[in-house]
Amino acid sequence: MLNHQYTQQRPVLLTLMKLVVGLAACAMHSIAIASDTYQTEKAKIKVEEVVRGLNSPWSIAFVSANDWLVTERGGKLRRVVNGELLAKPIAGVPKVAARGQGGLLDVALHPDFAENQTVYLSYAGAGANGSGTEVVKAKLVDNTLVDSEVIFVALPKQGGGRHYGSRLVFDKAGYLYISLGDRGNKNISQDTLSHAGSIIRLNDDGTVPQDNPFVGDAAVKPEIFSTGHRNVQGMTYDPQTDLLWSHEHGPQGGDELNQVAAGKNYGWPTITYGVNYGSGTAIGEGTAKPGLEQPVYFWDPSIAPSGMAIVNSDKFPQWKNNILVGALKYQLIARLEMLNGQVVHEERLFEGKYGRIRDVRQGPDNNLYFITDSSNGSIYRISSAAN
Repeated sequence: MLNHQYTQQRPVLLTLMKLVVGLAACAMHSIAIASDTYQTEKAKIKVEEVVRGLNSPWSIAFVSANDWLVTERGGKLRRVVNGELLAKPIAGVPKVAARGQGGLLDVALHPDFAENQTVYLSYAGAGANGSGTEVVKAKLVDNTLVDSEVIFVALPKQGGGRHYGSRLVFDKAGYLYISLGDRGNKNISQDTLSHAGSIIRLNDDGTVPQDNPFVGDAAVKPEIFSTGHRNVQGMTYDPQTDLLWSHEHGPQGGDELNQVAAGKNYGWPTITYGVNYGSGTAIGEGTAKPGLEQPVYFWDPSIAPSGMAIVNSDKFPQWKNNILVGALKYQLIARLEMLNGQVVHEERLFEGKYGRIRDVRQGPDNNLYFITDSSNGSIYRISSAAN
């Protein structure tokens, strides 16, 4: 009798079990996988792992509070919806040269994305004599990029797989900035007929703004906004001050934080606070030279910075206007307190706790997010834990 009742009830029980499992799965999509609480110097915060299973993620952009785009360096653009990493990547991503430090890199949304659904991707693109950073714009329709157009190609293409940059940032006037590396060829950063080692400024369609600092100068490529950079993997714009900030990898020592201005030369490799790998011998002509910009701040030893955000969230009043810098080498976030454009204090957060930190962003929910660079990379959310 008991067996008979169980047999009759089994379909109902199985249905209920499936419903419970489904509800549990949905619940997991909206909660943290794991969390930690920290009392930092000025704020009590909570760090939650909210997404895992990304393959070498490089950048994150927020379509909305519940819809995120994440690049994987191997060439996939992934989507996270309501906390769930969708299994199917976004279609229509250009073919990338995924070698060394190259591959699919940054993702940025047009300032009017809500109206035009336009997405920008930077990546290493192959060509004659090697590869180089390229930027494509496309429309995101459902889960596909359509109407793709390559709007920038860094020239010349070069061999090797190092120092592509590459961050994409819009300012409040709608100009697009693209950060580039020297591709491992340090002297090319002072060659103004090459794009390498520079920050580029374009209109949103890829054309050159007529007020770019070198327009009309036959000795400089017109797309160039600033020169003398080594490998800029962090860049952010502060709309409150109308300032563009970047940081770049130094050699052995000498990672730099810079306030980027039109037409300025930031010195690499003529001046640097770093030295040659291994030998420790000097590079260039010292640490300063007239006509070349000094960094606002530098790290020695190097922290290998990547990713960058300025905190303007009311959820972190103690960190207002601080700059957050992710670091690969020491696996940390450097919190920089700023006063009149200068760094007055650095606090190092999470050192060695979560892995190599590749990107740092402020989300539309006013929480902070960072991603870790590994074959099983994660997205973490930083929120206030104040009572």
